[in-house]
Amino acid sequence: MLELSGIEARYGKALALSDIALRIAAGELVCVVGPNGAGKSTLVNVIAGLHRPTAGALTCDGRDLSRVPAHRFCAEGIAIVPEGRRLFTTMTVRDNLELGSYLPASKVHRAASLERVCGMFPALVPKLDLPAGSLSGGQQQMVAIGRALMARPRLLLLDEPSLGLSPLIVGEMFQIVEDINREGVAVLLVEQNVAMALEIADRAYVLEEGRIVSEGSPDALMEQPHIRRAYLGLTEDP
Repeated sequence: MLELSGIEARYGKALALSDIALRIAAGELVCVVGPNGAGKSTLVNVIAGLHRPTAGALTCDGRDLSRVPAHRFCAEGIAIVPEGRRLFTTMTVRDNLELGSYLPASKVHRAASLERVCGMFPALVPKLDLPAGSLSGGQQQMVAIGRALMARPRLLLLDEPSLGLSPLIVGEMFQIVEDINREGVAVLLVEQNVAMALEIADRAYVLEEGRIVSEGSPDALMEQPHIRRAYLGLTEDP
């Protein structure tokens, strides 16, 4: 479905990503883990079209998106839940959700999509006409995910969805991510909670200093002493 080959990204002269090769198959749940400053958010933004790569190819179903304008990525079936949610806090929850279905192809399904989102996040139903900024952090994250789902994406990009949430809400959030994936939506999950991310992923990539240093199944990565020490805080043998 989606493939990155030799991707390089910069901020001015500063190199943020180098020689990135990554693939996501249709319906797959892939996670990217790594330390702060590794380039994870930059990677998500490249895939979402928000940060143009300076080298390499980004293809979706064989079509090169490397030079496609950012506003066209949603039409390609790619939706992002950005780090920090980025809601319009003075607008209602309903209005924030409906912003996700502004393209004609998704707008015609707006009512059905809203019903689906409300079924997935019943806590939002009594809040639909309240300002999004009045909701708790967990509920705001639900709105951010729901807004992306309103676009009816084939690939959902999640950038640190558990950031700032309580452990109880984090568990619910990961369950929701699994449910979305089971419905056939491919997911790229960038996440600080490495143990939980590896638990639900089909495959995983480890990003350090802008480079992918390891990839494979979660079980294979868990067997690597470096991964266990650096990301799971474990020192004993598996």
